[in-house]
Amino acid sequence: MGYLEALGVLGRRRRHEVVVTTMTSSRVWGHVSARPELDVAFGGCMGKASSLGLGLALGRPERGVWVLDGDGSLVMNLGTLVTIAQQAPPNLVHVVLENGVYEVTGGQPVPGAGRTDLAAMARAAGYPTADRFDALEALEAGLDAVLAGPGPALLALVVAPAGPLPRGPARPTRQALSELQALLAT
Repeated sequence: MGYLEALGVLGRRRRHEVVVTTMTSSRVWGHVSARPELDVAFGGCMGKASSLGLGLALGRPERGVWVLDGDGSLVMNLGTLVTIAQQAPPNLVHVVLENGVYEVTGGQPVPGAGRTDLAAMARAAGYPTADRFDALEALEAGLDAVLAGPGPALLALVVAPAGPLPRGPARPTRQALSELQALLAT
């Protein structure tokens, strides 16, 4: 499934959720997001978007939080699965885009790519909902059930590398966090 197409499905289902992105997803999400005021591009912090998302989910339990993580980022911080499961924020959806490579650093293979089932790892850590989709049609058909299920939820999407898309509209992380803080305070 295409990276941009998979994010497009999420973008069409999004309502009022805060979306935290990192690495490649920070570059691509701006092409589909209709709510940039709720986007936090954590672009240069490989492995840490899920930690930021967890903090937002715990701090604002009435607000949905989606984390758009990469397989390489998650592999760098696998302990986040146990931490998120232990804290059990019902409002957190952890999306892992599995393209098998560290795309922004030159396309090096992610350890375990094609062999490791990150959704199964999330279930083993204690996520009540964790599903894996490798086709756009299946994602379209199954996404609503995942979003309605108990959280935290992990959604692993097997995607092709994003390729040479132009960078979407973005704000510096400091500015995005400041604007988001002001918005959530109201």
